[in-house]
Amino acid sequence: MLIPVLMVRDMPEAIGFYTDVLDFELAFSSSGEVPFYAVLTRGTDELHLNLAFEQRPAGGSSVMVVCDDVDALFASFVARGLVVPTRAGSPVHEGPLNQTWGTREVYIDDPSGNTVIFQQR
Repeated sequence: MLIPVLMVRDMPEAIGFYTDVLDFELAFSSSGEVPFYAVLTRGTDELHLNLAFEQRPAGGSSVMVVCDDVDALFASFVARGLVVPTRAGSPVHEGPLNQTWGTREVYIDDPSGNTVIFQQR
């Protein structure tokens, strides 16, 4: 099993984004007023979040989630409040599209600048 750990700049904001918009569930968060570590699950997938400190900046990482219906997922994320960016040169951020390598994908950036790729094979 491989479990990605993403560095985030604001843990409550990140937990809210992943649970409220991307349909992950909070399985654990460290104690304290502001948690520094959290474990999220989505079905059998697991994603860990670590609060970034000065020596380890937030953002810049990506993870891929393989799914059965990327269009339905994307529609559900938009219904939950996902703000879809308009990015010149990156239409895969604006909505699902067929890639030349045979998959259908959408890229979603979290508030810290990490990218979650939802891929339908």
